[in-house]
Amino acid sequence: SWGYGQADGPSEWHKAYPIAQGNRQSPIDIDSARAVYDPSLQPLVIAYESCTSLSISNTGHSVMVEFEDSDDRTAISGGPFQNPFRLKQFHFHWGTTHSQGSEHTIDGKPFPCELHLVHWNARKYATFGEAAAAPDGLAVVGVFLEIGKEHASMNRLTDALYMVKFKGTKAQFRGFNPKCLLPLSLDYWTYLGSLTTPPLNESVTWIVLKEPIRISVKQLEKFRMLLFTGEEDQRIQMADNFRPPQPLKGRIVRASFKA
Repeated sequence: SWGYGQADGPSEWHKAYPIAQGNRQSPIDIDSARAVYDPSLQPLVIAYESCTSLSISNTGHSVMVEFEDSDDRTAISGGPFQNPFRLKQFHFHWGTTHSQGSEHTIDGKPFPCELHLVHWNARKYATFGEAAAAPDGLAVVGVFLEIGKEHASMNRLTDALYMVKFKGTKAQFRGFNPKCLLPLSLDYWTYLGSLTTPPLNESVTWIVLKEPIRISVKQLEKFRMLLFTGEEDQRIQMADNFRPPQPLKGRIVRASFKA
């Protein structure tokens, strides 16, 4: 029973999940001047040719779209990875206002929203759960969202949000290709980190894309209409569902591009 409120929010998570104070926690603030350009990093290869989305749901913490992950048809490779990682789900973090909402920050600056595409190492691990407990089990691609003109491809998603307004609700959501949610440039920063929600496992290789995508105010407002609560409960708006940046503790952030 964790959340983003005063009593159950990120500052309290360490009581039930001591790893919250571990050495490779996420998110972090990326200091762009201190990131190390690594010419050995490969370009990121994102193969989202098959639209294998299954459902959209309100988890009580975010909105999530889940994917068929029985093969490598929808996967990422290249980058810092030896194996392809299969897409399992994506979800978002956002603020009550445009001045906050993302989990990662760049040079101390937050964005209004951040998309996380969660992948797992199916060559090495039998199940997502097993991968999520292993230090090299997961790969999460983070994409910043900023306010700008309407994102045409995002409408199919934002138009579906009314179906999952309440915690615990789920609806069919097929044939959505998340490739449309990626920026043109796949320049990235990478570092070793963790899940940003409990159980906070230190199992994630993070790929944070440098270039944000743009969505309209109207589109972002649809996220803010979601609720942390069930249909029977007193309504609490779903927003500010982000964990603040965690200490770097000596980790190196590598960049795939020259600053």
